[in-house]
Amino acid sequence: MKYILVTGGVISGIGKGIIASSVGTILKSCGLHVTAIKIDPYINIDAGTFSPYEHGEVFVLDDGGEVDLDLGNYERFLDIRLTRDNNLTTGKIYQSVITKERRGDYLGKTVQVVPHITDAIQEWVMKQAKVSVDDDGVEPQVCVIELGGTVGDIESMPFIEAFRQFQFKVKKENFCNIHVSLVPQPSTTGEQKTKPTQNSVRELRGLGLSPDLIMCRCATPLETAVKEKISMFCHVEPTQVICVHDVSSIYRVPLLLEDQGLVEYFCRRLDLPVELRARSKMLNKWKEMSNRSDRLLEQVSIALVGKYTKFSDSYASVIKALEHSALAINHKLQIKYIDSADLEAATLQDEPVKYHEAWQKLCSADGVLVPGGFGVRGTEGKIQAISWARKQKKPFLGVCLGMQLAVCEFARDVLGWQDANSTEFDPDSKHPVVIDMPEHNPGQMGGTMRLGKRRTIFKSKNSVLRKLYGDADYVDERHRHRFEVNPELKHHFEERGLRFVGQDEEGERMEVIELDDHGYFVGVQFHPEFTSRPIKPSPPYFGLLLAAAGKLPSYLLKGCRLSPRDTYSDRSGSSSPESELAELKFPSVSQD
Repeated sequence: MKYILVTGGVISGIGKGIIASSVGTILKSCGLHVTAIKIDPYINIDAGTFSPYEHGEVFVLDDGGEVDLDLGNYERFLDIRLTRDNNLTTGKIYQSVITKERRGDYLGKTVQVVPHITDAIQEWVMKQAKVSVDDDGVEPQVCVIELGGTVGDIESMPFIEAFRQFQFKVKKENFCNIHVSLVPQPSTTGEQKTKPTQNSVRELRGLGLSPDLIMCRCATPLETAVKEKISMFCHVEPTQVICVHDVSSIYRVPLLLEDQGLVEYFCRRLDLPVELRARSKMLNKWKEMSNRSDRLLEQVSIALVGKYTKFSDSYASVIKALEHSALAINHKLQIKYIDSADLEAATLQDEPVKYHEAWQKLCSADGVLVPGGFGVRGTEGKIQAISWARKQKKPFLGVCLGMQLAVCEFARDVLGWQDANSTEFDPDSKHPVVIDMPEHNPGQMGGTMRLGKRRTIFKSKNSVLRKLYGDADYVDERHRHRFEVNPELKHHFEERGLRFVGQDEEGERMEVIELDDHGYFVGVQFHPEFTSRPIKPSPPYFGLLLAAAGKLPSYLLKGCRLSPRDTYSDRSGSSSPESELAELKFPSVSQD
């Protein structure tokens, strides 16, 4: 097993996750099996109870693990399926050590950070690195480990010490440290400054880790003199100083690293087989995808109506799913972020300008997306947006809470149940069209929802979503919710044209809604964005983008295929390697 540790300095949020994903991508392009582990030094057991403003979105895995959003990057870049144990936190480590202590495993010993906590970290990493993350079940050969936070943080000290010991345990030829640092460029002088990187590397060395590669995040390409200066003061070869400047698309980062000889370096440094130097078609796909992304001309706009729109990481997977789908139909994506509270009447009274600007964004969009969320704030604004999309025949997709509110809106406006609501927001409603699931809510907050991969059975052959999923009988998608549509009221909705076309295996839970006499009005209880991939976009999001671009009717008429001019092809007319999308017919997502 080869281990690559990615650490960061100067500031957090510097891009370690994208760099770790990109390193894994170029190694996987060589035919290696790659896995990834994200270490978060916070004491929380998992990310499940975080506010999206605190740490970005909560990413959900197949096994129901609520983890850091960087694991979403790993899955999308590497096309792998991770587990909850691929996200390691201080809380998990201390919990496991304390459990052992209470059980008597350390009887007679004083339990300390060194060696007990550090040993537990190393054991966890070595055990999890061997778990297969590919469909073929093969044990990984390389494990990329990202240590969250910055070097010098108090909470990350036990992990730094653990890896200081770890590098000797697994031997030098099996361990490599990449340090990601910031090279600021003040606008006053325009000069690239190396001092923050020097200080960061000095601090890392003082803790016992010596970086093999220094990846410099900068706004513009690193100047030769600056690279040589970092090389001299940080005790590495100039070829070991890697420039990671701002690029037009994150899809270009693997190419940027590959162009600087990282594959050759890893082959030499980690003693990888020489024949791995032969590249697969994988990086060619990334290159063509990046080129297409840069030269798209036609535009499609989606109004994202949510509660956490001030921080785009709150909807990281949703945004990626929209980008994947827009790229699939050869359109440039414009996302119009709308705070749902700004659409409400209260805002009109207090801040009329903000109110009218929000409605102008909504009315000018080609499609409407209402994603998941928790809490009552902004829900009435979401219902207003859903009502507008339904009445104006605008393409609409509701995810999780978005689907539940679509049912509430229909009950109020079409069925005439004026107080229809979710018991999450109004426990005393006379028409509780959305109710809680008691077996998934035992009183604690963390990990008590309906989580992870669940099966949805399509009940209708005429379902638009079923056709988008490749005419599948069922699909397996990831869930994260405590509330569900009240199944006892199902017949009231279907009599008036709101059909529940997808249910769980027992036929008790409503999973998918579609509206008759509407081009694309779809709601899903699951979160399809978590399984979207750059060259395999999520079908519900793909349908939304098709409908917003006016291409859905012809797509369905042609048996769920795009015409050549609508697909991934360059200006010369040659199709890309992923032109399974040039004859775009989605395989069933359910075939695991």
